Amino acid sequence: MASVTLSVSTVKPLGDRVFIKISAAEEKTAGGILLPDNAKEKPQIGEIAAVGPGKRNDEGTVQPLEVKVGDKVLYSKYAGTEIKLGSEEYVLLSEKDILAIVS
Repeated sequence: MASVTLSVSTVKPLGDRVFIKISAAEEKTAGGILLPDNAKEKPQIGEIAAVGPGKRNDEGTVQPLEVKVGDKVLYSKYAGTEIKLGSEEYVLLSEKDILAIVS
């Protein structure tokens, strides 16, 4: 079986899917206690690295996505497929799983 090398520039989401770089998990609590790896919560905020062309509506036209590359977003906790490229972690999910754009 041949091996495939992926990078962010080679991943192009289809339809209404977005490719998000996951933000780093918090290392400390608000009180300053250091968290071990197994106690850290999975982050729900990330930056959009790539977007698909959009979803086709009933008339057959493509409806563009509301988000764009570079937006910081809040997404559903257990949504999407997690992908690791090098040392970076990404998630591929549908636009409907994005809850908000974070400024």
